[in-house]
Amino acid sequence: MKDTLMRKPYILLLIAITCLLGKTNAQNVSSTYEADIVIYGGTSAAITAAVQSAKLGKKVLVVSPDVHLGGLSAGGLGFTDTGNKEVIGGLAREFYHRVYLHYQSDTAWKWQKQAEYGNKGQGTPAIDGTDRTMWIFEPHVAEKIMEDFVREHKISVYRNEWLDRKKGLKMKSGAITSITTLSGKVFKAKVFIDATYEGDLMAAAKVSYHVGREPNAQYGEQWNGIQTGVFQHGHHFVKPIDPYRIAGDKNSGLLAGISAEQPGLKGAGDNKLQAYCFRMCLSNHPENKITFPKPDNYNPANYELLARVFASGWKEVFNKFDPVPNRKTDTNNHGPFSTDFIGMNYKYPEASYEERRAIIKQHEDYQKGLMYYMANDPKVPEDVRKRMSTWGLAKDEFKDNGGWPHQIYVREARRMVSDYVMSENEVLGKKAVVRSVGMGSYALDSHNTQRYVTAEGFVQNEGDIGVKAPKPYGISYDAIVPKAKECSNLLVPVCLSISHIAYGSVRMEPVFMILGESAATAASLAIDHKTTVQKVNYTALQQLLLKQKQRLTLN
Repeated sequence: MKDTLMRKPYILLLIAITCLLGKTNAQNVSSTYEADIVIYGGTSAAITAAVQSAKLGKKVLVVSPDVHLGGLSAGGLGFTDTGNKEVIGGLAREFYHRVYLHYQSDTAWKWQKQAEYGNKGQGTPAIDGTDRTMWIFEPHVAEKIMEDFVREHKISVYRNEWLDRKKGLKMKSGAITSITTLSGKVFKAKVFIDATYEGDLMAAAKVSYHVGREPNAQYGEQWNGIQTGVFQHGHHFVKPIDPYRIAGDKNSGLLAGISAEQPGLKGAGDNKLQAYCFRMCLSNHPENKITFPKPDNYNPANYELLARVFASGWKEVFNKFDPVPNRKTDTNNHGPFSTDFIGMNYKYPEASYEERRAIIKQHEDYQKGLMYYMANDPKVPEDVRKRMSTWGLAKDEFKDNGGWPHQIYVREARRMVSDYVMSENEVLGKKAVVRSVGMGSYALDSHNTQRYVTAEGFVQNEGDIGVKAPKPYGISYDAIVPKAKECSNLLVPVCLSISHIAYGSVRMEPVFMILGESAATAASLAIDHKTTVQKVNYTALQQLLLKQKQRLTLN
């Protein structure tokens, strides 16, 4: 009896250790998840890819760094860049059809009557009645539709799960076998899809990619590379503006937002990126607006260049307050000094998560400061200040983030380099496209990339391009698959293999949805036929895509 009592603490300790080990093993087992298809990302492309995977009978998992699904479509970009709507099909069109259905209900119009929105001539007509689609919407409507897609198709989404970019990807014989997130979860699949704006999974798999602008000579282009002296959207300094803190005094230093570097030779490549911003959803309804807050690190000197633009007579501040339903906007960059934080995103694609968060915070502070400045600073014309003060962040959007968008507009980051690289020649109809898996139609569109001092001693922007595509064009399947020797079971529908300037046309949310659906269809075929993504039979893929009402050609 005495021995038993003496041994009791050790027995209890042994039991505790056994239980602890059992619990740990159970956690290890439960933290490994397997599927046919794993999609990394929470963008609109990720969700259409997941829906199509499920519709084709595949077990699919979405591993999303984002808590909120839908990317930019649910992040403020509600004034959709559609181009030719006729070539938007499949699940992308289903998304815009659901937007239409949402706004047919009287309950959708809380801050404005439907008739009032439609009859004021507010920009591009929002509703396409013939095809029962609607292309302009509030952010929360887009997010709800994305969540409905997920719920209806019983898709498992693991949110706030960040790929361990250093050691979280395992490969065997040229194929990805698993990815591990920073939380320790392991995801295994037969095929993976990178649907992020950054291309993090692609990069972790050591797939070739490019960041920045290629020289025009590389792909026989005209509108790639450095484009000094080209002004196609009006986002440049029309009148001479002095760049120095003390006008005329070079020794006083440059104003904030102006680079001391020269832009480089016209047509040459560089490692710079077109500017990012947040697509703010603003409201001018007194009961649904948050007064522009004074942000962290606010310094009115950061906006002195804008004060000089105003002093030159510029009056276009409100030209891109694009109206969406319920007295709200999708507010985009417009003019020589606006919401684009030019030159401050170059390090973003390759930055660590912590460094990216810092870059995003800098953009947020800059843009919040810009709005506060225009509503309050005496250097801003009084009529602008008064009108700006009637606007504020929409109170009923991004409610868990103080009305501020969750998603920064990553217009461009990494772009894959595969055996086939799409260029402006396909977009402009100069080169035929084979093996189409979707269509684009928007103009070659790049925002400004740098701001510098000209030889004449004035400030100027560079990188703003807008060249219309003569007609819709196909996007080849070969642009969304890596080189076979690099990875045989990865599809990349967002950071596809394409030049900088051609990406300026393809990088539209409807196109990402289209390519996400097509990527999932190809992944399903690769699984069914036990082949690599590069060897998927295109005829079989084409037949499935057409059955899904995707548009692949104009004919």
